[in-house]
Amino acid sequence: METGLESSEDQLKEEICKVMKNLFQRGFVSALGGNVSARIPGANEFWITPSGIFKGELTPDDLVKVDLEGNVLDGFMRPSIEWPMHAAVYKVRPDVNAVVHAHNPVTLGLSLAGYSLKPISVEAVMVLRKVEKVPFAFPGTDQLAKLVREKATTGARALILQNHGVLAMGSNLYDAEAIAETLEEAATAEFVALALGKEPPTVPERDMELYYKLYGIK
Repeated sequence: METGLESSEDQLKEEICKVMKNLFQRGFVSALGGNVSARIPGANEFWITPSGIFKGELTPDDLVKVDLEGNVLDGFMRPSIEWPMHAAVYKVRPDVNAVVHAHNPVTLGLSLAGYSLKPISVEAVMVLRKVEKVPFAFPGTDQLAKLVREKATTGARALILQNHGVLAMGSNLYDAEAIAETLEEAATAEFVALALGKEPPTVPERDMELYYKLYGIK
């Protein structure tokens, strides 16, 4: 007989696979690139996608459970080499229970061209709130994990990893997925405006402050 925790973890694993498939179908991750993790709220371990496995057809049996120090607790595959980056977020953000690392092409392209993502849509204001940029460090390294940890402590919901991709941090998997998708939607709209020779107007700061005040967002 399954306990409530076992049932919750089974659902979590199903959702990780579903989110990864969604990201692959939208072109946000490649066949072997990108990774997703999630944990039961308050837990000191998390499930993460494996390394070197086709990301478009992952099954729950492919996932790996690790603790915050990277010790494998369950699963037969090798965890993603990016596990230190995910663990770094979970260590400093008790509000985060899911992390999506994708390679959003337009978001990354704007960043490489020196543009900062602006609050140009209501969705960007509501969903993204705060976006930080992380200097380049090689994937899977302690240096990258350290840089991610520093930026995550600011309360950002999304990080743009220079020359690499994006990191979306949510209260659950679908929240994190929505953040990654909204990043790309906002970046695409900004790119179109810039391509047409126009600097896109942003949502007025007074309206942003009112929204944050109404919903108690800091």
